[in-house]
Amino acid sequence: MDLGNSLTGVSGILATPFDGAGEIAPDRQKPIVDRAIAAGVQVLTANGNTGEFYGLTLAEAQVMAEAAAAHIAGRVPLVAGVGRGIRDAQALAETSARAGAAALMIHQPPDPFVAPRGLVHYLEGIREAADLPLILYLRNDAIGTEAIAALARTPGVAGVKWATPNPMRLKAAMEASPDHITWTGGLAEVWAPAFYAMGARGFTSGLINVWPERSVAINAALEGGDYAEARRLIAGMQVFEDIRAEEQGGANVPGVKAALALMGEDCGAARPPAAWPLSEDQMARLTRFMTDNGLIGRPGETT
Repeated sequence: MDLGNSLTGVSGILATPFDGAGEIAPDRQKPIVDRAIAAGVQVLTANGNTGEFYGLTLAEAQVMAEAAAAHIAGRVPLVAGVGRGIRDAQALAETSARAGAAALMIHQPPDPFVAPRGLVHYLEGIREAADLPLILYLRNDAIGTEAIAALARTPGVAGVKWATPNPMRLKAAMEASPDHITWTGGLAEVWAPAFYAMGARGFTSGLINVWPERSVAINAALEGGDYAEARRLIAGMQVFEDIRAEEQGGANVPGVKAALALMGEDCGAARPPAAWPLSEDQMARLTRFMTDNGLIGRPGETT
């Protein structure tokens, strides 16, 4: 499988299931993986933000990397998220490489004291632990174009998932960086047309846990240059993304997990500090969205 080509498609960010006691329940992830692959999702990512990476212990994240690899079984490339302190990032990188990950997605460190040149050393340290292609998950472009280009020039960096709502800064970063970098949208379906217009291709998606066919259709429309169709398809899933964006983004994972529960796939609660459970109003809107799009049966119907 060509990782570069796969990254220009839909990069699905897998949810991390929990059981009733709040412990990880890796086996519950397999139906999500199977559904996404059957729909044509090109890449799956373990330990992304939709996977509650920052709510997991290192040991839990290691188990989920191994579990995702087992569920995928080589059918599509697995990208494994790593991050936090450098030692934790290195340990998780080693585990992910042994499990069969095709690449590592590097979360930006949440440390309050981050030097742009320190980020280069951070990437170098992770690459020493696991000789895999690195994909930068850029959620803060305040470090500036020059610093972003320096990160893109770091040996081993193969791609950037751009997750800030600044298309013009994306354009500047692309122009300043090496030509071999694959740039993909990191703000899901809603921002994909704007990022495509700047020259990025593909996008990350949490929707794939619930409705992967819609994500794949949006990407196909953008690949075909049919922006009108892409906008139409996005408008049809906007309610889902609107709910996830509420409470300062704190309803992001709860929106996914509540939708899965409505589908009969209980993946447990979202861990604090997420907005769990959804409010009555959020649940009513989510249920209506799921029903209107045929993802669940109408009240009183059997599925």
